[in-house]
Amino acid sequence: MSISTPGSMGGASSRLERLKGFQADGALLFITAIWGVTFVVVKDALSFADPFSFVALRFGVGGLALSLVAGRRMFTRTNLRHGALLAVFLFLGFALQTWGLTFTTPSRSAFITGMFVVFVPLLSMLVFRRMPTKAAWTGVLLSVVGLFLLTHPSAGEGGGWLSEGVLLTLACAVAYAAHITLTERYASKDGVLGMVAVQLCGVSLLSAAFLPFTTPRVEWHPTLVTAVLVCGLFPSALAISIQTWAQARTSAVRAAVICALEPVFATLCSVVLGYEVLGAPEMVGGGLIFLGVMVAELGGPAWAWWKSRHEGVRAAG
Repeated sequence: MSISTPGSMGGASSRLERLKGFQADGALLFITAIWGVTFVVVKDALSFADPFSFVALRFGVGGLALSLVAGRRMFTRTNLRHGALLAVFLFLGFALQTWGLTFTTPSRSAFITGMFVVFVPLLSMLVFRRMPTKAAWTGVLLSVVGLFLLTHPSAGEGGGWLSEGVLLTLACAVAYAAHITLTERYASKDGVLGMVAVQLCGVSLLSAAFLPFTTPRVEWHPTLVTAVLVCGLFPSALAISIQTWAQARTSAVRAAVICALEPVFATLCSVVLGYEVLGAPEMVGGGLIFLGVMVAELGGPAWAWWKSRHEGVRAAG
């Protein structure tokens, strides 16, 4: 008969928590791939609708689908309050990015939007009073360099670095970072569908509210209808539900570094479908982002293993 000591129980508990963390990170990697692959779907859909109409339709479909599943759970005071706040930041991310694109180039917009991977650790320090690990900071740095190489904005594109487009897109990156950070704070391990349903409906309503200030355009082409259904159900309803579930089990910083892989998946999909050809900078950039994720994920455990092994060798000697 074996007796579990407090130390062994603590070790088992620690291993279980790490396993749950890796499961959450794997789920985040899966939805990041979904977001990256559907980037091409969104690009094609915008040929038949203006951005705000498409966002309103897409999130409306996702919100309706989750509302049917969540039922009365979405109307609890907590879900309504937290879901509405998260909807504001998610909408701001979409709106500011779209507005900024009218003043700057797509490549510069992509790079600046990816800067959320820098803002998340800063916001985490403010919200959680928690200093990210050295491995997380290293992963962030590698991901930022990789994002720059992958999107390679030219020095003369879209005006100076303090142009209106740059500042608007920078605000978009802060909004996305706030969404990721607050999702970690409000995500519940007991159920997320109600809060996510409120969030998606909120984004749809906010997008619709902005339509009078834009030039709405919707052409009911099969490409648009397919994109609305696909993006509403998968990158919106399914992916954001999984993101919320996963962030109840991992940190906002790790989530941000993993989500930095989105342009890698988007670029790979674009290349496979023949939209573009990768050059050396893009390949190096994608590799650095992947390396950044690996460092952030495995750097801490690897360093702890090496340190304990080294100390064990010294003790044995």
